[in-house]
Amino acid sequence: MDALAPKRLDGEDKVGTPNPALQPQVGVARTWGEAVDVEVENVVKTFEVTPALHGVSLKIAPGELVALLGPSGSGKTTLLKILAGLDLPNSGRVMFDGDDALKLSVQQRNVGFVFQQYALFRHMTVFDNVAFGLAVRPASKRPSRQAIRERVMQLLDLVQLPDLERRYPSQLSGGQRQRVALARALAIEPRILLLDEPFGALDARVRKDLRRWLREIHDKTGHTTVFVTHDQEEAMELADRIVVLNKGRIEQIGSPDDIYDRPATPFVFNFIGESNALPVRVADDRIFIDEKPLGLKPDGGLDGEYTLAFRPHDTEIAAAGQEAITGIVAAERRHGATRRLDIEVGEGRHRIEIDIPADSTFGRGEAIALRPMRWRLFART
Repeated sequence: MDALAPKRLDGEDKVGTPNPALQPQVGVARTWGEAVDVEVENVVKTFEVTPALHGVSLKIAPGELVALLGPSGSGKTTLLKILAGLDLPNSGRVMFDGDDALKLSVQQRNVGFVFQQYALFRHMTVFDNVAFGLAVRPASKRPSRQAIRERVMQLLDLVQLPDLERRYPSQLSGGQRQRVALARALAIEPRILLLDEPFGALDARVRKDLRRWLREIHDKTGHTTVFVTHDQEEAMELADRIVVLNKGRIEQIGSPDDIYDRPATPFVFNFIGESNALPVRVADDRIFIDEKPLGLKPDGGLDGEYTLAFRPHDTEIAAAGQEAITGIVAAERRHGATRRLDIEVGEGRHRIEIDIPADSTFGRGEAIALRPMRWRLFART
C-alpha cells in the first residue's frame, strides 16, 4: 500500500536500510508537463474600497517566461494569486488553454507555486518535501512509490541537489532551500509555474547565481512561467517579456529591450534603469531649456511643454560654443568603470547625473556642457 507524505518515502525501510525496489531506474523518461497559454481579460480586483487591479488584460504564450515587475502596491502579487486560484477577481476572465480557470479549484488548476520564504516542511526530508504533492493525491491518482522516487530523484538532479535527499531544510543554505521549493513545485507536472519574489530572501550574490540557474531550468522544462519581482535587473535578465505594473494598471508589456530602450511612459523610463528628467519647451523644431536651445531636433509636429528624459550613460561632453545643456558640477565620484557627475542645471533648479570616462577630470564648481545621445520626450500634463 502506498504511503502518505508524512511517512518515509525516501527509499529506506523502517530500520533505515535502503530498499532496492525504490532505487532510481536508469533510462526513466523525464516529463515536465505540457505548457499552456494564459489569457487574462479585463481583470478587476478591489479590497473593500481599495482598488488593486484596474481592468488588467494580458496574454502569455505557451512556454513563455513572463515577469510581473513593479513597485510595492502595483498589483503584481494580487495578479499572481488570481492566476493560482488563491484569490478571485471582482470581474474579468482568466483562461488556461481556452478553459475558464475561474471555475477551477486550486487543485484542478494544477499550478506550481514557489514562495519567497520557501514554505518547506521543516520536519520532512528534502525527498519528502519534493514528493509531498504526489504523495497526498487520492489513491486512484497517486503514483506508485517507485514512480514517486524516480520523479523526485530526476528533479533533484535537475535542480543540482542529487545527493541531499535525506537532509532536512535546516541543514540547507537559503539557495538550496529555494531549489528544493522549485523541485517540489515541478513534481506535480504543473500546467503553469508561478513564482512570487523567489529570490527576495537571499543575498545579492546567491540571487544572481540562482537567476542564471532558473533561466536554464526554464529552458530545459519549457513551462509557462510567471514570476513576480520588484527587481528590474532580475526581470531584465530572466524574462522573455516584462509586464510593468503601476497602481494596478499595466504601463507597458514588451521584451527587455523594448522596456529599456523604448519605454512607453515616463513611469517606465524612470522605473527601469537610471534616468534624468528636465522640463523643456519644443518650438520651431527645436528643444529649449530656459530659452536656451539644446541642439536636439525633435520629431516633426511637436510643440509645447515636454519632459526630456535620458540616461546617465547616454551623454557626451559638448564642445565650447555648441548648443547644449549647460550646468555646474556639484559632485563627482567613481561609479564602476566610469565617473559619475552630479550637475546642477538651470541655476540649481534641476539636478542630473551623467557618466564620463573614469580618467576624465571635472572638479566641483566647474562649468560643463553636455548633450544626450539617446533621449525621449514625454508630454507634460
